[in-house]
Amino acid sequence: MVVPGTMRAVRITRHGGPEVLEATEVAVPVPRAGEVLVQVAAVALNNTDLWTRDGAYGRPGDPRALSGWRGPIDFPRIQGADVAGRVVAVGPGVDEAVVGRRVVVDPAVYETEGPDANPVGLMGSERDGGYAEYVTAPAERAHDVTASPLTDDQLAALPTAYGTALGMVERGRLRKGETALVSGASGGVGLALVQIARARGARVLALSSVYKFDAVRRAGAHDVVDRAQDIAEQVRALAPEGVDVALDVVAGDLLGDGLPWLREGGRWVVAGALGGYDVVFDVRRLYLHNAQVIGSAMHTPRLFDQLMEMARRGEVEPVIAGAFPLEQAATAQEELARRGHVGKLVLHP
Repeated sequence: MVVPGTMRAVRITRHGGPEVLEATEVAVPVPRAGEVLVQVAAVALNNTDLWTRDGAYGRPGDPRALSGWRGPIDFPRIQGADVAGRVVAVGPGVDEAVVGRRVVVDPAVYETEGPDANPVGLMGSERDGGYAEYVTAPAERAHDVTASPLTDDQLAALPTAYGTALGMVERGRLRKGETALVSGASGGVGLALVQIARARGARVLALSSVYKFDAVRRAGAHDVVDRAQDIAEQVRALAPEGVDVALDVVAGDLLGDGLPWLREGGRWVVAGALGGYDVVFDVRRLYLHNAQVIGSAMHTPRLFDQLMEMARRGEVEPVIAGAFPLEQAATAQEELARRGHVGKLVLHP
């Protein structure tokens, strides 16, 4: 395949609302040593896109500072962490046999080498992402999924949402027979949590809007809690002995109110702050009950390998709520922010 010299892309040149997303034409990136060039077939949207665009991540000691995922962004930045596509070129030192492979890109930038390294950066924030026709990635982060029965849209839905969910389940040490409470259950990470927790043999209580109950049940939830009603009363009725693991992307008041719902030795795993990052809770509910609050940022290389093996075997089934052309990235992000959909939104370059 002949790779063109320029490509369509959507990038941000500053923090702000959807208006800062600009459709433009830029040079196709050239893969460096150890990298591959991927032609993007689909790129999924995530809350990280909104927070990175807004600069809403804050910094240590200054929670209101405008910041990308892990620090100041080097503008202009092409957004988009979750890429599915095909390898079309390689950089020095990479075997040309990988050209033509269907791949999913692990978007994490890791702190160190090794299977259990933690992510300290993210494609679309700390490096250019997939809101474009082409993107480069380290060759070892482009996972071959040629044999997967999933569509390109479904494959693109996996990295951040399912990687985050798998990381939460692992760090929360969720075991067969335990009861898991999943917040934000109709979103991308929430549905992934429901599916993975159910597959682990857990009893899944899912927190959702009432009009999304059916979709959450189809994903595998045993019971659904109406977030517009008294959540504590519903949880205590459904799990009178307490919740073993809370898998939470909401935080805010939910975390502060919910710690007493944990049974002895319970774990509350947090991987988002849709309900607010400034949390107050009674610390006695923590130490007197041997409970744990665990932060979880995405996955590790080992967990992403597991996820890709699940994708090859078709053991996960991401729900796609809608697709937009690349040039409508701002519209797609506005739709994501409204949270009226169930599942994932994707862009097609």
